Amino acid sequence: MKEVARKTNVSVTTVMRLFDNVNPTRKIEDFSSEAICIDEFKGNAGGAKYQCIIVDPVKKQIVEILRDRRQDVLIEYFKRLKDRDKVKYFVCDMWRQFVETAKIYFKNAKIVIDKFHFTRYVYWALENVRKRVQKELEDNLRKYFKRSRKLLLKSYEELTAEQREELEVMFWYSRDLRKAHRLKEEFREVLESSNSAEAKVELKKWIEAAERSGLCEFCRCIKVFRNWFSEIVNSFDVPYTNSVTEGFNNKIKVLKRDAYGYRNFERFRKRTLYSCGS
Repeated sequence: MKEVARKTNVSVTTVMRLFDNVNPTRKIEDFSSEAICIDEFKGNAGGAKYQCIIVDPVKKQIVEILRDRRQDVLIEYFKRLKDRDKVKYFVCDMWRQFVETAKIYFKNAKIVIDKFHFTRYVYWALENVRKRVQKELEDNLRKYFKRSRKLLLKSYEELTAEQREELEVMFWYSRDLRKAHRLKEEFREVLESSNSAEAKVELKKWIEAAERSGLCEFCRCIKVFRNWFSEIVNSFDVPYTNSVTEGFNNKIKVLKRDAYGYRNFERFRKRTLYSCGS
């Protein structure tokens, strides 16, 4: 706003007052897409730590920014949507209130947990095994393990022969790390399932393998997969993900950083909608 004021030779207050009259919002009553993507982001605006972003993945547009991710805020917004029965897919993360709201207002929609949000639990578990093993080693080996973090996370098929030898050195020091890496590679095979029926079988096998491994770092991952099993396997039948939403979230982070944060939610919301082409 300071930049606009400087270029137009008016005061910052004038720019702020004029911008407050801008309303680039689309009405929820006019929403007509077959899919809805929803996610939270850390906005720290208007007294709430997390704000909520709603995206149309078909048109790749932000539909709205809500002041909070609480269920009462979601209900107040979605109850104004007239053609709720036409929504086929509701894509979200594992925030329980998103799913509960979807079950109330989008009865015909298939609820989907986005792949990014459940896949990262496997990588977190592998990383926690590496950290545990690393702490038990001598200083020189500890540095080696720390610098080799990306080797563990990278697909084994993409590694060179030299990199695979480096991994074998790490596995020689830790059997648990070998098992964790193998579970990660097997989960990549689960992600290649062509539909939910195949994914259901493969994911069950993976969960059983993770339980047999005896690695406590994978306990949280197993629990999440069991609690959200149906919503996770649904993602293999749905052509939409939250990738568009995550892209908008990255833009919002840039806007926040550029402005050193926003205290006024309405101004934050309008700036986001305006800057993201809505």
